[in-house]
Amino acid sequence: MLPFHIRPDQAVQDMLEFNKKLGDGLKVLSDIGDIEVGVTPKEAVYQEDKLVLYRYKPLVDNPSPIPTLVIYALVNRPYMVDLQANRSLVRNLLEVGQDVYLIDWGYPDMADRFLSLDDYINGYIHRCVKTLCKRYGIEKINIIGICQGGCMSLCYSALHPNKVKNLVTMVTPVDFKTPDNLLSHWAQKIDVDLLVDTLGNVPGEFLNWLFLSLKPLRLTGQKYLDMVDSLDNKEATKNFLRMEKWIFDSPDQAGEAFRQFAKDFFQKNALFTQKLTIGDKKIDLKNITMPVLNIYATQDHIVPPDSSKALKTLIPSSTDYTELSFHGGHIGIYVSGRAQREIPSAIGKWLDARRKS
Repeated sequence: MLPFHIRPDQAVQDMLEFNKKLGDGLKVLSDIGDIEVGVTPKEAVYQEDKLVLYRYKPLVDNPSPIPTLVIYALVNRPYMVDLQANRSLVRNLLEVGQDVYLIDWGYPDMADRFLSLDDYINGYIHRCVKTLCKRYGIEKINIIGICQGGCMSLCYSALHPNKVKNLVTMVTPVDFKTPDNLLSHWAQKIDVDLLVDTLGNVPGEFLNWLFLSLKPLRLTGQKYLDMVDSLDNKEATKNFLRMEKWIFDSPDQAGEAFRQFAKDFFQKNALFTQKLTIGDKKIDLKNITMPVLNIYATQDHIVPPDSSKALKTLIPSSTDYTELSFHGGHIGIYVSGRAQREIPSAIGKWLDARRKS
């Protein structure tokens, strides 16, 4: 017996209302036009291969004299941190007086298949940091590392501590084998060498559907049904489509770098066990003596909180270490209204307090 009674007349009425919403929504969709993302004004200050280093136009008269470099993951496009004017981590950092730069990794092609993590960390990132140091006449800059970009930022800071004044990590995995890490459980069984040797670069679409399958009902079905209720609202529909554009704008991954990250970070958990090497150098997180702000999301299904919080156990006890929890998920930490109110101001205050240290 069903736990509830479905009235046929009510079911018919619900279906008619649903169809009407779809019909009205098609009119809205036909008038939407182009979906713009990455809206904060910026200029390219350095380019190399596919990489572009951008500086965002300051929004205060006297921004911080120490630039802040945002290092995003390789997996998705970095405009998630500048999705739209009222959903922009970058814009809010600018409003609290930070001088913000960002690395756009571009779209790797088969010419990039042999790029290694050493090329990304000791090559691209290091040259971007040196560019900023020269530009400002200083020895150290601030770094904000996001997700996989946070992992690379940790490695860079451990290898080049003399170049990093303050380090902020956001939803950054450190222990890749916490019991609640579903993505890691799946990664353990993948034949990474066969995958990379067969494909060369790993298709972004493949990884995109892997992430969506972590919450298949919610991310591949329910959200589209929920969208119907807001189709009559042009701005709400634009917000939804911006997110969809970002989700499905997934660059391919340089094969060798993917191989190293999947095997060393996920399968071997080498960052957490202190057995990771980049190039020919061992990554020793005890070298991270600069101040660290570690921000994690309490409802993150991709990077569980315990995975991020493990960082505290690996860096020196004398390090100025601060944890900041955000009540939300992996994406909400950038785009939710609460995140806009809480996260950028917290980062700005934390950086400003350590400007002269």
